[in-house]
Amino acid sequence: MKRLIVLALLAVLATSCLVRPSGPSLADARGKPMCDRSQFAAADAMKGPISFLGLPPVELGTDVDWRMDPYRNRSWALNLHSLRWIGRLVVAFETTGDAAPLRRAEQTAHDWVKDNPRGGAGISEWAWAEHAIALRAPALVCLSTYVKADWLSDSLVEHAEVLADPALYEGGHNHGLDQDIALLGIGCRLGVAEWRDLALRRMTDSAQRAIDGQGTLHEQAPRYGVYVHQRLGVAFHSIKECGVGVPSALSARRAALESYIGHAIQPDGRLTAIGDGPADMRPTGFPRPRTTVGVFDGGYVFGRTGWTRDSAFYSIRFGPPRRYHGHEDHMSVTYQAKGRDVLVEAGFHSYEKGAYPKWTVTPEAHNVPVVEGQPFRPGTATRLVGSSITRTRQSYEFTDDAYGVSRTRKVLVNHGRDVLAVLDEVPEGHTLRNLWHLAPGSRPTLVQLEMPACKQIGGRREGKGEISPGYLKRVPSVTITSPAARSLLTVVVPGKAQVTCDGGTVTVGTEDGPVTFPATLTAFRR
Repeated sequence: MKRLIVLALLAVLATSCLVRPSGPSLADARGKPMCDRSQFAAADAMKGPISFLGLPPVELGTDVDWRMDPYRNRSWALNLHSLRWIGRLVVAFETTGDAAPLRRAEQTAHDWVKDNPRGGAGISEWAWAEHAIALRAPALVCLSTYVKADWLSDSLVEHAEVLADPALYEGGHNHGLDQDIALLGIGCRLGVAEWRDLALRRMTDSAQRAIDGQGTLHEQAPRYGVYVHQRLGVAFHSIKECGVGVPSALSARRAALESYIGHAIQPDGRLTAIGDGPADMRPTGFPRPRTTVGVFDGGYVFGRTGWTRDSAFYSIRFGPPRRYHGHEDHMSVTYQAKGRDVLVEAGFHSYEKGAYPKWTVTPEAHNVPVVEGQPFRPGTATRLVGSSITRTRQSYEFTDDAYGVSRTRKVLVNHGRDVLAVLDEVPEGHTLRNLWHLAPGSRPTLVQLEMPACKQIGGRREGKGEISPGYLKRVPSVTITSPAARSLLTVVVPGKAQVTCDGGTVTVGTEDGPVTFPATLTAFRR
């Protein structure tokens, strides 16, 4: 008898273990599944091998090896685990009515869930990385339009619990925005108001921390300004689909971003490659700023002669210490004139950990003054201490102690004739060199004068340098390194020019006519 009772109890316990815990479930959900096509990468896994980041395609198969990393590339592994490409398969089903893409999406997502238990031994480090979670959740929500299996319900709940964890939240950063979009989508789909409201509160607070009143994104790369603007557009769509209103403070910050991005777009349509941003990015759809010069307290000066393709354009960096996607580029100048690049920087290569990507972040990869014999102090702020802006010319003065001594840079730009002049100085007893990275194929006139003697000196022209014109790309370039001097004036003209200095007055004979200015860069006249 006792044996029968024990067996009965064991049967009850076994049955109870098979009962799914109560909680949010797709079977009971009344929330609208959001499947915004703009969220998903345009990859079609139905055609065979899949490609990320422009790298050669890889055959995933039906039983995916989620630990694969064929290119030893961090971004490739992130893309694999984000599953955004299965969202594209759902969209393909909706567009064509062919059930095969939907079956493939369900099969792949189920395979991922089965093979990647959170905290499981031997799984990829990217499986539950915070950004992978944030990008994957909207794809799973999209899939839930047609798949309501318990495994998908459980996975969505697990994703939401992780996303809601304050210890894992990346507030004030683009990853945090993606986390908010993901949590909002799950909360609305499963009808969990707590998750929905938390996502909205965090999203608004995060945007106010990340974007200042002028629209500068504090991640220190215009490319991420474009990304955040796009992702806020996705967020607004999701908020409306969820049946709630977009917070006015959130709308205001997104609108402010447009000025920052608009000023950073060069006359040739490419975004200025400052910080972690590829040099071949071409944003579209941003309104033209009301002025030709934008000075942003977050650390940027952008100026141009006009809005035609052959207008001259320049950028200058200053501001708070390096953070997130910024480089050690304070005081760096870029210049474009007559429809082509003149002064460029090494740019953004990748997030890999090799020597070259690491070098692209250093001061030497930018057009900066370097103090001789003094160690560089990373994370030093640079101040804009003076400026004069008129229709035909602009001048600026910057200072910091990034090398333990005061260094100053004055920049003067003439728009009547395309002339850029830069004066770099350090105190008595110290010297500096400056670096100028020329765009491939560019042959500007670049003359350097040791001051105050107005003595012309020649820089060392090094032809073994490299810059990155796009992601994972490297091309040869020329770098000019000046001789050491305490005070050094550099004059740059996009074409042929004659530069003379007499009694502290510099005269530049350009193809468009002469320009004269004092070597101290205190005034500029034609």
